[in-house]
Amino acid sequence: MTLNKVVGSAADAVADIPDGASLAVGGFGLAGIPWFLIEALLEQGARELTIVSNNCGVDGGGLGLLLEARRIDRVIASYVGENREFARQYLSGELTVELTPQGTLAERMRAGGSGIGAFFTPTGVGTMVAEGGLPWRYHADGTVALASPAKEVRVFNGREMLLEESIVTDYALVRAAVADRAGNCVFHAAARNFNPPAAMSGQVTVVEAERVVEVGELHPDEVHLPGIFVQRILELTPEQAARKGIEKLTTREHTSGVVK
Repeated sequence: MTLNKVVGSAADAVADIPDGASLAVGGFGLAGIPWFLIEALLEQGARELTIVSNNCGVDGGGLGLLLEARRIDRVIASYVGENREFARQYLSGELTVELTPQGTLAERMRAGGSGIGAFFTPTGVGTMVAEGGLPWRYHADGTVALASPAKEVRVFNGREMLLEESIVTDYALVRAAVADRAGNCVFHAAARNFNPPAAMSGQVTVVEAERVVEVGELHPDEVHLPGIFVQRILELTPEQAARKGIEKLTTREHTSGVVK
């Protein structure tokens, strides 16, 4: 019997995500984000979520929708990005934000999915990342309510490195260009970004795939994410698969006078 992890709908894919769950979410800005799984989770109503993602969407899009609906309590991310509501909630004391160096964040998720409890890295040595004191949450008056702790620093081959703990989340939501029914995934170009490590870190990983193929159609060398990390697949329609937003559109006038 061929393994088939395809579910019937986006609602079915996220139906069991409870209040207080932690989720790793793929994407970088709006590139490669799981648009329809995020919107289904918004409709589903889970609250007090912890989100692990490079950033938290934009105003009115992606994870920004969950922020605006006050569904997120804590974010572990690399930067605030183009999201004014994210910044407002953080600075006003409504949201806990653990800012983490970008490569460190990717490795924390990958390590979690690989069964590695922690690792040493030189990134952040000599800064507040290692020494502690980064504001994780503010009081409404702007004073720091919760700050990051100091991290263990050791010397390896004459170089100082700090200890970073891996991340394992309850769920992961990612988007793939192609998936077979067993969950083996292929990502397209820059949309690959944080999707593989996010998928690895989730105990239950849900993939929305632009195209689903039969098991055996993908050559093993094509696969970016093995199906062992995937529990559910949402097959998008061609119209859904075509939905790919960008954060900013910048144009300039060509020398011919035609706007490019």
